[in-house]
Amino acid sequence: MRVVADVLCRQKFAERLALVGVTPHDLILGYAALASVIEPAEMEPVILADPDDDAVLACAVAAGSEVIVSGDSHLLTLKRYQDIRVLTARELVAEIQ
Repeated sequence: MRVVADVLCRQKFAERLALVGVTPHDLILGYAALASVIEPAEMEPVILADPDDDAVLACAVAAGSEVIVSGDSHLLTLKRYQDIRVLTARELVAEIQ
């Protein structure tokens, strides 16, 4: 959760959260209440330019995810990993509207 907290404290996110009266801590507590702990799947490296992104893929595979929603360019370039689509938040919202 520390990584999520670090990201949410970045200026661009902190400003948006402040507009709706939510702190990064509040948001993390809300996500933690909904989250499940997943043991990442074992897999060969996929994103050589940013190996940390492989952890996202490994967790998505282990969780049986249908979609990864990300703003990360390396993940988005894949468009799909196995049967998991990789979309931006905007693309997902457009699909569900």
